[in-house]
Amino acid sequence: MILKNIDILNFKNIASATLEFSPGVNCLLGMNGMGKSNLLEAIHFLSMVRPMTALPDNALIRHGEDMLIVKGEFEADAGGKDSIACGITKGKGKSLKRNGKEYQRFSEHIGRFPIVTVTPGDSQLVSGPGEDRRKLMDMVISQAHPEYLVSLIRYNRALESRNRMLRAGVRDSLLFESVESSMEEAAALVHSIRGEWVKTIAPLVEECYARLSGNREATGIEYRSQLNGSPMKEVLNERRAKDAALGYTSGGIHRDDLETKLDGYSLRKLGSQGQVKTFTVALRLAIFDYLKNTKGMTPLLLLDDIFDKLDSSRVERIMREVTSSDTFGQIFITDTNRKHLDDILGGLNGESLLLNVEEGSFRPVTGSKA
Repeated sequence: MILKNIDILNFKNIASATLEFSPGVNCLLGMNGMGKSNLLEAIHFLSMVRPMTALPDNALIRHGEDMLIVKGEFEADAGGKDSIACGITKGKGKSLKRNGKEYQRFSEHIGRFPIVTVTPGDSQLVSGPGEDRRKLMDMVISQAHPEYLVSLIRYNRALESRNRMLRAGVRDSLLFESVESSMEEAAALVHSIRGEWVKTIAPLVEECYARLSGNREATGIEYRSQLNGSPMKEVLNERRAKDAALGYTSGGIHRDDLETKLDGYSLRKLGSQGQVKTFTVALRLAIFDYLKNTKGMTPLLLLDDIFDKLDSSRVERIMREVTSSDTFGQIFITDTNRKHLDDILGGLNGESLLLNVEEGSFRPVTGSKA
């Protein structure tokens, strides 16, 4: 799958832009704050109806404006084309159209145009709270399994209802039973799919990390869940009195987590910045393989400022990994260093594009391949 072109209006610092992309490698060159990451965020917005970062919708609208719109044309591996338009209007919320027709539910769009991102904030996937790792699982699995997203939404709605009842001091067991039955069914499916996903992704991460690190260390990922040993119904029953005192639901799949390891030890506690960065890149590339195999189409790959905190040997292995095989399709790379990008483009045989980015404007760099 490739993104052939994009039209942007009032997205963050991009007032207006109309761009045609290379089906191969697209490099964005510019100083920090110029709009490189904002373009990647706009592409992510088209695919996932949300930005790469945790921002409220109105924060995406350019300062002083009341609305934004991003349009793009995707071309599938088999040759079919789709036109997507996604917008936000202050006071009215989001709109999303495919080939001119409104979606009934945004969830129908998730996974139709798979995408994988590597960002500077990915270190939080190791050092941050469990919520960050759950969001990653949810975003990836939702692209591959529509039924997962349906069950996750169902679970979260039931969880909110149960928490409101707990805060209100409700004690009617029949009311709790009606809410909890929905939670239990949804939790069982979400837990099962998460467990299978970790089993699939863990060896892919291990293999990719070995290649990127030069076989220096071995990595591991383990799925931590209260449902690993007990079904949701038992978890709720065991914690019923505690939850009533706390005023919220203390057990369930909303407390799931991933444990990351390096040579059998906690990566979070002992990993260096370079090791953590290499791990998160390996994780994202493993996710790319997972989505490609599961969806039967090649996701877009967005690499935002990946050279930071990595030594030259690891950078070289990463770029060799993503540019010297047929595994990856269309790639977008940002950097502040022209030499980095020239080295990448100089080693390519296929099509590429180099854009200079300044104050939200984009200009092809003379001499770049198109």
